[in-house]
Amino acid sequence: MHKVFIGLGSNLGDKRRNINTALEKLREKGISILKISSIIETEPYGYKEQDKFLNAVCLVETDFSPHQLLKVLLDIEREMGRVRTIKWGPRIIDLDIIFYDDLIIQEENLVIPHPDAHNRIFVMGPLLEIAPDFVHPVLKKTIKEIYIELTKSNI
Repeated sequence: MHKVFIGLGSNLGDKRRNINTALEKLREKGISILKISSIIETEPYGYKEQDKFLNAVCLVETDFSPHQLLKVLLDIEREMGRVRTIKWGPRIIDLDIIFYDDLIIQEENLVIPHPDAHNRIFVMGPLLEIAPDFVHPVLKKTIKEIYIELTKSNI
């Protein structure tokens, strides 16, 4: 079984319900949810002309390979009505693989760890809550260390 951190975000419709629906769909696909962070409200990232987001991170256990899991996440997004139009634009649900065990994958359609997670307070904050001692496999720093650096640079 593999341990994977998945980021969840929504800024359209009933955002909290969207996140809860996505979590339920993960369970329906046979993915065990071990921990879920608090759901936090955050400002949009990248494209600013949109509503605030609700974000969370969950730790799951799965037998799916990284590629299989990515397909499952994209299928859930599609099932929930996600339409990709604007990069970083509004979305009913966003599901991202943040970390998959301690794997490092650099492929055209799959990059793990998530290439920008360490720059995003809306990912690092929830991760800090559920896995402060997890070590980023590329940066070789704990989530707590990354979070402290990130919050210092945003002051």
